[in-house]
Amino acid sequence: MRRREFIALLGGVAAASPLAALAQSSEHVRRIGVLMNSSPNDPGLYHQYSEELVAFAPDVVLAATSQSVGALQQVSKKVPIVFAGVIDPVGAGFVHSMARPATNATGFTAFEYSISGKWLEMLKEFVPTLKRVAVLRDPALAAGIGQFAVIQSLAASTQLELSAIDSRDFGETERALNDFAQEPDGGLIVTASPSAFAYREPIFSLATRLRLPSIAAFRYYVTAGGLASYGPDLISDFPRAAGYVNSVLKGAKVAELPVQAPTSYQLVVNVRTARKIGIEIPDTLLSRANEVIE
Repeated sequence: MRRREFIALLGGVAAASPLAALAQSSEHVRRIGVLMNSSPNDPGLYHQYSEELVAFAPDVVLAATSQSVGALQQVSKKVPIVFAGVIDPVGAGFVHSMARPATNATGFTAFEYSISGKWLEMLKEFVPTLKRVAVLRDPALAAGIGQFAVIQSLAASTQLELSAIDSRDFGETERALNDFAQEPDGGLIVTASPSAFAYREPIFSLATRLRLPSIAAFRYYVTAGGLASYGPDLISDFPRAAGYVNSVLKGAKVAELPVQAPTSYQLVVNVRTARKIGIEIPDTLLSRANEVIE
């Protein structure tokens, strides 16, 4: 099936889903658009897909990640957007405030910046002898700046030396991490970004080879080989977003629906990776883990 036909299908055949059944009126089937791209290699695709999606005149669009929301708002300031998995909607300019968005977008954030500091503290718990931490970030994103700022603010209290590494190009990241690992007692924090998601497998394969204990925000980083993650269950955002979509279809204005943060965070630990890099995870951390990957 061609991509354009698939987009049309998302809008028209949604009557088969429970949500669309609620939205269906006696006059017409309501159209729900979905934009969930994740590749950083061709940012132009976000804009192209957004134009195609908006051309179908959807009643509301569900968008995942900041790139999708940004592209949709460039195309239209009127089509209602409900987002999930966005880190800093205020900093990115998608909404005016969390309590009252006052734009055509609202939804559910991936996490609050404060948990970025937890990554530094937990990494020190995993490896008490830790002295140096490389922070993989994308400085071109508001979220990249915000996550690093919180980590940096706590570095002095943990007596850890930070090194910022650009994550947008894996070749550059590989060279920087190889240089960083030349000295002992190092660790790695991978902040959330599209490029880190796209290159998660080579990033954590490299970290394992360099024997760098690592921590990140989401479980999929751990299943890709990272040592640990602390963050929300992203999947849980989508049922909540579906509730907002339903509210919009019933007449609610996205400009007045508050942006909501996650309600809980999870610690996931990869014991297999710990063995590969030669560290023993403290029992205190294992007992706190929501999931242990053997």
